[in-house]
Amino acid sequence: MSKNRTYNFVLVLSGVNEPDGRVEDALYDAGCDDATLAFRAGIAYLEFDRRADNFEQAIVSAVHNVERSGLHLEVSRIEPGDLVTASEIARRIHRSREYVRLLVEGKRGAGGFPPPRSGVSATTLVWSWCDVIRWLFEHSILQDVSSVHAAELLRDLNDALEMRSDPSATKRRQKYVRELSKESLSTPS
Repeated sequence: MSKNRTYNFVLVLSGVNEPDGRVEDALYDAGCDDATLAFRAGIAYLEFDRRADNFEQAIVSAVHNVERSGLHLEVSRIEPGDLVTASEIARRIHRSREYVRLLVEGKRGAGGFPPPRSGVSATTLVWSWCDVIRWLFEHSILQDVSSVHAAELLRDLNDALEMRSDPSATKRRQKYVRELSKESLSTPS
């Protein structure tokens, strides 16, 4: 099977916070020859242009390459992430901020734009990109279903990376899911 497409994504790293030639050489030797190592505010990241049969394969193979480099590096997350502001939504769909504002307010499009995930009591509203892109696809504003699948994949992989970094959080969340289930809420204590 041929590797027929190039996928662009960013892996955010922990375990290094400043440029180091040894790190670059070890990552290159580990198979990250299709990535550029960069730093922003003391945070290391690798920007990949990886050829693979599918997006998942591209990302998973890159994570494996990084973490098998012998440098004690760990991938903490993958970008682009799921949480987006209205400005980021506009950038991702190549439309104006005003266009997005009108969608959000129901003054343009079909109405029923996804509610924000956070920020209602703050200055900036934040949405789930998965919710937004699914809505955009369902209302024929975006035509490419593969973009919806890519957003869901990134969200799921980032959730898995978060669970991996704090296994006890998974148990706590499962407890809350049980406690907050509709069945437990309807049963008196």
